[in-house]
Amino acid sequence: MRPFCAAKLTVSRGWGGGEPRRSGGQCGGETDKKTERDATSWSSDKLKSLLLGLRVESNEGSCEVTEVSKVEGEASINNRKGKLIFFYEWNLKAAWTGISKSGIKYQGSIEVPNLSDENDMEDLDISVALNKDEPETPLVHLMKSKGAEKIRQALGSYVGFLKSEFTQGMILPTANGMVPLQSSSQSKAKTDKTQISSSSSPAAPPVNTGVKIPTCKFSLTETFLTSPADLFRVFVNQEMIQAFTHAPATVEGEKGGRFRLLGGNVLGEFVDLVRDQKIVMKWRYNNWPCEHYATVTLTLVDRSSETELRLDCRGVPDDDEDRTKDGWRRFYFEAIKQTFGYGARLF
Repeated sequence: MRPFCAAKLTVSRGWGGGEPRRSGGQCGGETDKKTERDATSWSSDKLKSLLLGLRVESNEGSCEVTEVSKVEGEASINNRKGKLIFFYEWNLKAAWTGISKSGIKYQGSIEVPNLSDENDMEDLDISVALNKDEPETPLVHLMKSKGAEKIRQALGSYVGFLKSEFTQGMILPTANGMVPLQSSSQSKAKTDKTQISSSSSPAAPPVNTGVKIPTCKFSLTETFLTSPADLFRVFVNQEMIQAFTHAPATVEGEKGGRFRLLGGNVLGEFVDLVRDQKIVMKWRYNNWPCEHYATVTLTLVDRSSETELRLDCRGVPDDDEDRTKDGWRRFYFEAIKQTFGYGARLF
């Protein structure tokens, strides 16, 4: 069990890492009834409901999670100085049943030992195995690939539900700050900063970013000595991204496709792709509040022998504006020019 006097320190390296940030920490005996809420029982039920019945299929047959045998751990939400701090740590075990196209049944197990607020969902360990004495079957590969990914998505949904459904009645924020509900300390709460939000604002951008915090927007313009088609490909092709970032990357270069760059420091999703003209993406550093994304639009304009790129970025946390601008200039624009020889004057 975690002690009540606790502080979580997050350290990341590289672009998106920055300095260590203390995301929560407080000792002592606050008496406000909304200071801490135990989410263990609710979480146990939610995890079981999300996992039980998960099903994947292929040409070899189908697999389904038929039992959740172990949900061991804890979860809680703390309201500390106006911020909602989420703690959860779980060890999960489940059973799956596979049925081949010929009707043969197979039994296996699933284990997730490290579902925790301290681990990124991409780094979650999902162990899938066939039960002892069961004959080999291609259905194991189905569960290790499609099955594991579906389990990862379900557990990600749990985190989202924890931060929305279970926070009802605790301090809720708006885009401009925090609004305590039925609280006697409203005047003090107005001075607090970043909050996790389960509601949206009428002024919210079209892309649902999930979290409302004080944000800003900015634009950058850059010129590249290449065609719009070549420059467009640089931003959506996995091999080319790995070349200019000099790091492993996972990139699904299609509408709705996700990307993970620079050792996981940058994450996002392609919202819209207009070939050789425009790229719209949800984009975030991994140490931003969970589920908060900026909306980045890259517009490519053909200028005969060169391409003008305009970047419009909105939804960046106020205190990260300079770091985000510098990151785009250094780790995207300058790196692309140096790697592919698209060098031109800087605006």
